[in-house]
Amino acid sequence: MDLILWRHAQAVMLEDEGGTAAFDLARDLARPLTPKGERQAARMAEWLNQRLPDTTRILVSPARRTQQTAEALGRRFRTVDAINPLASVDDVLAAARWPDAREPVLIVGHQPTLGLLASRLLTGQDQPWSVRKGAAWWLRSREREGGEQVVLHAVVPPDLA
Repeated sequence: MDLILWRHAQAVMLEDEGGTAAFDLARDLARPLTPKGERQAARMAEWLNQRLPDTTRILVSPARRTQQTAEALGRRFRTVDAINPLASVDDVLAAARWPDAREPVLIVGHQPTLGLLASRLLTGQDQPWSVRKGAAWWLRSREREGGEQVVLHAVVPPDLA
């Protein structure tokens, strides 16, 4: 199974209202891409579209910035509430049906979950790996004699796509 992790492109930052540091999920979900983020998404979408099979399932967080990132692909995608900015690694793996899905799955999501997910699949431990805004990590699960093996197929930053 191929699992492609695509972090949303650069988005507008939340303004601090009145010095309160409390996280507001509704405001966070509404953040749009910046003009730079729109360019990042377009470049990565072009790179992905040249490589993704037509059978790829595309699962996207409900956040506006991930929706806009995925829209750059010009393909149908499904919004999955379980891939929100507060999602756990287990939530995302369950949505992807890892490692049992027959078709490739593209997840358009958020940090720190995507970095934790990549770390778990590649090392067996949840480490706080950084996935750059707009970058894609392509992981592949293979059956080997000793069991299942996960390999890193590609890491593509948005400026090289």
